Amino acid sequence: MKAYLVGGAVRDTLLNFPVRERDWVVIGETPEAMLKRGFFEVGKDFPVFLHPETKEEYALARTERKTSHGYKGFAVHATPDVTLEEDLIRRDLTINAIAMLDDGSLIDPYNGQADLKNKIFRHISPSFCEDPVRVLRIARFCARYKHLGFTIAVETQALMQAMVAQGEIDFLVPERVWAETKKALAEQTPTAYFQALRDCGALERIFPEINALFGVPQTAEYHPEIDTGIHTLMVLEQACLLTDDLSVRFAALTHDLGKALTDKKNWPHHYGHETLGLSALKKLCRRLRVPNEYIKLAQQVMEYHTHCHRAKELKPSTLCKLFCSLNAFKSTLQFEAFLTACEADARGRLGHEHDGYPQANYLRALQKAAASVDTRDILNSDLQGKAIGDAIFNLRSAAIKKTKHHLTTTAQD
Repeated sequence: MKAYLVGGAVRDTLLNFPVRERDWVVIGETPEAMLKRGFFEVGKDFPVFLHPETKEEYALARTERKTSHGYKGFAVHATPDVTLEEDLIRRDLTINAIAMLDDGSLIDPYNGQADLKNKIFRHISPSFCEDPVRVLRIARFCARYKHLGFTIAVETQALMQAMVAQGEIDFLVPERVWAETKKALAEQTPTAYFQALRDCGALERIFPEINALFGVPQTAEYHPEIDTGIHTLMVLEQACLLTDDLSVRFAALTHDLGKALTDKKNWPHHYGHETLGLSALKKLCRRLRVPNEYIKLAQQVMEYHTHCHRAKELKPSTLCKLFCSLNAFKSTLQFEAFLTACEADARGRLGHEHDGYPQANYLRALQKAAASVDTRDILNSDLQGKAIGDAIFNLRSAAIKKTKHHLTTTAQD
């Protein structure tokens, strides 16, 4: 059986980058022959098989012909006479069209090694424009390899812009957009994903709520970077430095959506942006079918991040309401994620990247004090219904007030 290692495994091996999965292409075989060899068929749209021992994917060499819009609009031809070169040319980028033999020798008909050396993402053929997912993939590759110095070839950039202008990008299905975005958020430089989409015009079509932030001014006193879009990417960058938690990274990305919706007469001030943005967030998440685990934290960070920044100015009752809204008395993990996103927001400003964020420890101390109050007397009393909740709330507020006074006095001393 003629099987060649292809795609990302070869690319990342040549880059000395961690190989996440190994895919193979098989030449000169039929589905029946693969089944006789003990492989398990798993492909729905074209012949793909799992190795009986390694469980790695082996796909029969194939060619594709565009039949309709979108990434599923292809007719597949997979027969024993399809050559390796014909299979490789249907791929997106030259760096993904290198095949490797068992002895490590390479078959590189489209000069992918040269583009790897020069750190260039270059499309193989004009058929690149037939699949809108390729725009997302290149953007995701930017997120993965930006730190290595990779850039998009000028002619490939032009092709991506044409795909957006011609409306091909509008045929992307929500599930695929979110799948690629989630992968990009997990990479080393997620900001490069959104910047690449913006550079080709796709951000406006896929993430209009985020695209609308660029060009929106903020007060220079608090935001020396001025532009809200730039600030958003800076916050995402800081979130990536602070945590691998993708929900925090997503919350960092979306926390200021409301600034594009505030009254322009008041710019560069954005009164009420914390609640104005909730509708935009809901629209974005519904459209892309974002999982609830991401939505909940993003809503909390959007609505309460300025509360966190001004924690020392808030009254005990307001702080207790904040903890209740954040579910901080039940889930410290969610509370910690909230604090991390807020810290990223504070650091995601020009010249403030290395600032401390004392508000986090301040709120941790107050939450701990409020959570540790003894509520047994209230629960065992004659109080009923809402009165029980009010009594516990007052008890926690008193604990916050006491701790707040102690922290203020200690700081002054």
